[in-house]
Amino acid sequence: MTRLKITEIFHSLQGEADTAGWPTVFVRLTGCPLRCQYCDTTYAFHGGEWWELEAIVTRVREFGTPYVCVTGGEPLAQQGCAPLLTMLCDAGLRVSLETSGAMPLAGVDARVSKVVDVKTPGSGEERRNRYEELARLCSRDLVKFVICGRSDYEWSRAKLRELALPAGCTVLFSPSHEQLAARSLADWILEDRLPVRLQIQLHKYLWGNVPGK
Repeated sequence: MTRLKITEIFHSLQGEADTAGWPTVFVRLTGCPLRCQYCDTTYAFHGGEWWELEAIVTRVREFGTPYVCVTGGEPLAQQGCAPLLTMLCDAGLRVSLETSGAMPLAGVDARVSKVVDVKTPGSGEERRNRYEELARLCSRDLVKFVICGRSDYEWSRAKLRELALPAGCTVLFSPSHEQLAARSLADWILEDRLPVRLQIQLHKYLWGNVPGK
């Protein structure tokens, strides 16, 4: 019986990506092989409880919303994540996956909307980027750059050209919440006329860094 270690399952408003603002169930898996310096979910690195996949799907459906986001930690670090994603899709849910960009995407169900990070130098984990995985993305997927300052912005701007982004998917530039003012990032994007979408983390403006929100 396949099981996953889960930190929490909770109901909140989606704060990011294409479904921002929609009531969403979040399934937060435990564990992450990365240590980004701005991480706001370090409590998910350890602990958690083992859940069978069927129990996770049942719990998600109890909230009565069609939107579910599987996140972490790094959800794809657990082998049972891909089967869970498929089961959630089969249940008729609109499924998104938040992943670090450091894990293979080959096993992810094609119906899942993937939000894939490109780690900037400011994250401290740039070396973990698997750029070759971006070729697997399609129009329902998103690439996210979390930007810590001007040097990160310039690096990200160069990566857009180097990686030929956007290539059929949406590119998000998101300010690291406590390190870069959203207005500054907005001004830079407009000044350079970049084909990217500014993303702010709605949940942090509503509730701050509160676990389970």
